Amino acid sequence: MLALNGGPKVRTQPFPRWPEYDETENLALARALQQGEWGRHGGKEVQAFEREFAEFGQAPAALAVTNGSHALELALELAGIEPGDEVIVPAYTFVATSTAVQRRGGVPVPVDITHDTFCLDPEALEDAVTDRTRAVIPVHIGGHVADMDAITAWADARGVTVIQDAAQAHGATWHGKGLGALGSISTFSFQSTKVITAGEGGALLLPDPDTYEDAWVRHNCGRTRELHLAVAASNFRVSELTAALLRAQLARFADQNARRAARYTELAAALGEIPGIRLQGRDPRCTSTPHYMTTFVLDQDELGGLDRDTVALALLMEGIPAFGSHQPLHRTDAFWTGATRDVRPEELAEYCPHAERVGRDGVLIGHQALLGTRQDVDDVATAVAKVLDELPRTGTGTGPAA
Repeated sequence: MLALNGGPKVRTQPFPRWPEYDETENLALARALQQGEWGRHGGKEVQAFEREFAEFGQAPAALAVTNGSHALELALELAGIEPGDEVIVPAYTFVATSTAVQRRGGVPVPVDITHDTFCLDPEALEDAVTDRTRAVIPVHIGGHVADMDAITAWADARGVTVIQDAAQAHGATWHGKGLGALGSISTFSFQSTKVITAGEGGALLLPDPDTYEDAWVRHNCGRTRELHLAVAASNFRVSELTAALLRAQLARFADQNARRAARYTELAAALGEIPGIRLQGRDPRCTSTPHYMTTFVLDQDELGGLDRDTVALALLMEGIPAFGSHQPLHRTDAFWTGATRDVRPEELAEYCPHAERVGRDGVLIGHQALLGTRQDVDDVATAVAKVLDELPRTGTGTGPAA
C-alpha cells in the first residue's frame, strides 16, 4: 500500500542534509567577521571568491552579486536591453529567466525545448526572431548544457547577444570547456537548493576584463572606482560573509560532484528499467554536469493518464525529495504581468509542445538524493516503481512522451 494511503514508507531515513557544512564554514565566517569589513569595499572575501569562481568556470573574470535573478538583470543591462526589446527564452525554465527580461522593460519570447535535453531548441530560433530581437538566453536546465554551438553560431550571424542562464549548471562543461570559456556571459545562482550555496547570492562569469569593469560599475550603484557616478544603476553588491561561505562551499564542489556523478549513473540505470518514464537526455558535447535535478517525464499513454502532481506527492510521502517540474512560462501569471502580447497561452502551447509536455508530466528529484549511498538511489527507484504501479489510472493518455 502506498504511504499516501496509509501504508509503510519506502524511505524512513533522511537523505544527506543540504547544504553540507562543518567547521570549515564556521572558520570562514569567523575570518570574514574578524577582518572588520563586512561589505566588499575594504574586505578581501568577495575579491577572493571572484578569482576562485572565475578559475572554476574557466572565465577571464567573475563578479559576485546578490542573487541569480540580479545576475540575469545585470547581464541584460550589459547587453543594452531597453524597453520593447525582445529576448528569446526557452518556454521551459524557472520564471526568473523571463521576469529578468520584463524588469528591464523587455519582451520575453518563449520558444520550444528539445524533446530530449529539455534545453532551448536552436531550430526554433529562426521562427522567433524579429527586427526587435536583441538577445537569446539558453538555460542549462538541470545542469545539462544547451546546444551552445548552434545557438552561438545563430546569434553571431544576426548580431544577437547570448546570455547563458547557468543557475543550475555550476561546474558544467561543453566540449570540455567551462561555461566561462564559451565567449558569452553566464549567470549563476547560489540560492539554498543550488549545488553551491550560501542561502542566497549570485555571480556572472564575464568574457573579458572590460565587460567585468562595466559590470562592476553597474553593480555598484553606477559608481566607478574613482567614486564618479557614471551611470544610473542599482546596488547588487554581495557581503563579505556571503562570499566567505561561498568560498568554503566552492571548495567542497569537486568531491560532491564526483559523488553525484557516481550515484546518478546508478539511479539512471535503475530508473531506465521502469516502464512508462523517460529521463532527461544529455548532449554528448556536454562533458560534465552537476546533476542538479534528476528529471523524468511520464509517458501518459503507457501509464494510463496518471496525474503528475499526484505522482510527485506520492513520492514525497514515500520519503523521496520529489516535486513537479516548472510550469511553461506562458502558463504562469507572471509571464503576462504588465505585457501586451499578440498571442494567447493556447497559441504558445501549440508552438511549444515539448515544453508543454515536460511542464505537465515532468517529475524532479533533488540532488541531495545523489550525495549518499547506493542504497539511497535504490530507494528512489523502488519508490518510483511502487508509485507508478499502485496509483490508479484515469485511462486517458496524451500522446507520445516528450
